[in-house]
Amino acid sequence: MKSSTLNTLILFLLLSQSAFAQQKIKGTILDSKGPLEFANVLIKEKGVGAVTDKFGIFEIGNLDPGQYTVQVSLLGYGTQTRRISIPYLSQDLVFNLQQLDGSLDEVVVSGTMQEVSKLDSPVPVEVYKAAFFRSNPTPSLFESLQNVNGVRPQINCNVCNTGDIHINGLEGPYTMILIDGMPIVSGLATVYGLTGIPQALIDRIEVVKGPASTLYGSEAVGGLINVITKRPEVAPLVSVDAFASGWGEVNTDLGIKSTVSKSIQSLSGVNVFWYDNPIDNNGDGFTDLTLQKRISLFQKVEIQRKGGRAFNLAGRYVNENRWGGQMNWTQSDRGGDQVYGESSDTRRWEAFGTYQLPVKELVNFQFSANGHKQDSYYGTTIFLADQTIAFGQLTWVKEVGKHNFLLGSAYRYTHYDDNTTATSIEGGNKNFPAEIHLPGVFLQDEIRFNSNQSLLAGLRYDYNSVHGNILSPRLNYKLVSEDKSMVFRFSVGNGFRVANVFTEDHAALTGAREVVFLEELAPERSWNTNLNLVKKIYSDRGNYFGLDGSVFYTHFTNRIVPDYETNPNQIIYANLDGTAVSRGVSLNLDAVWNNGFKILAGATLMDVSLDEEGERVRQLFSERFSGVWTIGYEFQQLGLTIDYTGNVYSPMRLPLLGELDDRPEYSPWWSIQNIQLTKSFGTKWQVYGGVKNLLNFTPPANSIARAFDPFDRGVEFDQGGNIIPTASNPNALTFDPNYAFAPNQGIRGFFGVRFTLN
Repeated sequence: MKSSTLNTLILFLLLSQSAFAQQKIKGTILDSKGPLEFANVLIKEKGVGAVTDKFGIFEIGNLDPGQYTVQVSLLGYGTQTRRISIPYLSQDLVFNLQQLDGSLDEVVVSGTMQEVSKLDSPVPVEVYKAAFFRSNPTPSLFESLQNVNGVRPQINCNVCNTGDIHINGLEGPYTMILIDGMPIVSGLATVYGLTGIPQALIDRIEVVKGPASTLYGSEAVGGLINVITKRPEVAPLVSVDAFASGWGEVNTDLGIKSTVSKSIQSLSGVNVFWYDNPIDNNGDGFTDLTLQKRISLFQKVEIQRKGGRAFNLAGRYVNENRWGGQMNWTQSDRGGDQVYGESSDTRRWEAFGTYQLPVKELVNFQFSANGHKQDSYYGTTIFLADQTIAFGQLTWVKEVGKHNFLLGSAYRYTHYDDNTTATSIEGGNKNFPAEIHLPGVFLQDEIRFNSNQSLLAGLRYDYNSVHGNILSPRLNYKLVSEDKSMVFRFSVGNGFRVANVFTEDHAALTGAREVVFLEELAPERSWNTNLNLVKKIYSDRGNYFGLDGSVFYTHFTNRIVPDYETNPNQIIYANLDGTAVSRGVSLNLDAVWNNGFKILAGATLMDVSLDEEGERVRQLFSERFSGVWTIGYEFQQLGLTIDYTGNVYSPMRLPLLGELDDRPEYSPWWSIQNIQLTKSFGTKWQVYGGVKNLLNFTPPANSIARAFDPFDRGVEFDQGGNIIPTASNPNALTFDPNYAFAPNQGIRGFFGVRFTLN
C-alpha cells in the first residue's frame, strides 16, 4: 500500500513538472496556393513571435503553461487570431489566411509584360508595397522615392523646385514612368507630371534598373518605374490619408470604391495639395519652397467579362499652379522685369486601359492617351507648350512546350508644340509643331529549361518618322538554387532615347542662360549588362535576412549632355563626341526579427562619367555613393510603430559660372533623416506624426548666384558676350538658379490621420 502510494506520488510530481515546464508551439501558415513566407506570428500576451520560413513553418519556444492568443498577420491578408492552452497537446497549428489583395503576393509585371511571381521573373524587379511609403509620408510620388536604393529625386531648380528621377546616376529623361504598365508620364511630364498620383490608390511600385527599351521603347534607357494601382474588387470601400506639416503644407488623399452593377466596379481617387506660405529661412530673398496648389482626380473602372477576360479603363486629371521667386512676388508680376518669379500653370489629362480580346488565345489590347498644356513664365521668359501623346499596343502570349512567347506590336503618336526654337523654322518666323510617328514590333521568348533555369531573349524594331530605324535586343538568364534560397540573374540589353530638350530639361527654360544647339540631336544608344544575386537566410529563431546585390555597367554613344561650363551664359546641347559610362555596385538588405524589428537598407557605389577626346570627366549632379534605410519597430501590445528613415549622399559635381565663381565645385556629404510614430486604433484608424529632416540640412545660402540681381542689371558684358569682372561683381557671376542638389526645406514637424473601411 505504501509502495503504491509512493509510486502515485512520484508519477504525480513528474506530470506536474512536465506540465509546468516551458513549452513550444509549432505550426504552418497557408493560403489557397500553399505555404506563406514572411508571415508574422505573435503571442500577444508575451510580445514574442516568429516569422515563417519558405515552407510557411514557424516555431515559438520558452512558453509557460497558460492561456494565450496567437495572432497571424501578413501584408495583403486578413489577420487571424486563435486562443490556445499551453501545454498544447493536439497537432501542429495550421492557419489558412484569406487574401485581401492577390496582387500583393509578390506578383510583378514590369520585367516581362506578364504577371509572374518575383521569383520566376528572369528580369530583376524591385517591389515596394504601399506600406513601405507610409513609413515616410510625402505629398507626391516624386518625394516618396527618396528611400529607394539607387533612385534619387533630383531638384533641378532652386526657384520652382521642379525635378526628375535619377536611376543609378542617370538623369530623369532616361527613366520611364508607367501607370498600370502604360507609358503615361513622359515628355513634358518628365519634369511636371510626377505629382498628383493619389497615393491612397497605389498598390505597389515596381522598379527595373537598366534598359527596358526592348519591351517599352524609347525613354526606358536607365530603367523604369511602374506604378500599380489597386484593383477595385479588392480595394477598401473608403480610404483617407491626410497630413499637414509645420511649414503649412496640407495634403489629402481620398479613395472610394463603388459597385455600379454585378459586373462593374469602380475606384475613385482625389489628391489635394495646398501650400501657400512663403518662407525664406536662408535669407537669399527667394522662397525656399515653391508655393503649390494642386488637385488630381483619378477614376478606374473594372468590368467583369465572361471567362474572366480583362477589361479596365482609367483616367486622371491634374491641375497645378505653382510659383517660386522673390518673396514680394505676386501674380501681377508674372512675366514682368521688376520682381523675379517662376510661375507655372499645368493642366494635364490621361486615359488608359486594357481589353482582352474575345478569342481563345491570350491577346490583349492596351492603350493610353494624354494631353498636357503648360503655361509658364521664368522671369520674363515665357514658355507655352501643348503636347498630345496617343499609344496603342497589341500583345499575344503563347505557351509552346518549354517556350513562352510574347509577340507584340505598338504605335505611338506624339504631337508637340511650343513657343521655342524647337518647333519653329525660317529663323523662328514660322511655327512648325513636331509630329512623330513611332510604330514598332517586338518578340520575346522565355525558354524554361527546367524548374530552376530559364533564358529570356527579346528583340524590338521601331521606326521613328524623324530618325529612322531603331533595333533593340536583350538577353536575360536566371538560375535558382534547389532550395529556392538563392537566385542568380544575368542580363544584357540595348536601349535608345529620342530627346526633346525643352520638355525634359528645366534648366533650358529658366531664362538665366541662352540655349545653344550645335547640331540636330541624334538618338542616344546604350548597352547595359547586369549581374544580380539574391540570397535568403533563415535563422533558427525565426528571423529572416534577405540580400539583393547587383553589379551594373552601361555604355552610351550619342549621349546628349548639357554643357554648362564652356560658356557660363549658355547651355550647349550636342551629341557627345565620345562615350559615356554608368557603372557600379548596389546592395539591398531586408531583415525581419521575430520581435517586431525590421530593417530595409541599401547602398550604391557608382561612377557616371563622360569621355570625350580622351578626357574623362565626371558627370554633373552624380554622386559616387548613396545609401538609404527604413528601420521600424512595432510595439505589438501598444499598437504603436516607430519608423526611422533616411538617406545619405556623397559629394556631386555642380555647375559653376566660370573660373572666378567662388562657390564649391562639389556639394558636401548630405543626409535627410526622418522619424515617425504611428498609433493604430483598431483596424480602421491610424494617427501618425513625426519630424522630417532631423539634421536640418539645407544647401548653402548662396546656391542661387546673384539672387539680389535676378535681371542682371548690375552685370557687364564685353562685345563677345563674356562677363566682365567689376568691383561690384568680382566673381563674374550672373543670376543662376541651377546650382541645385538638395531640397531647401529644413527641419519641420508633421501630423496626419488615416481611415480605412474595408
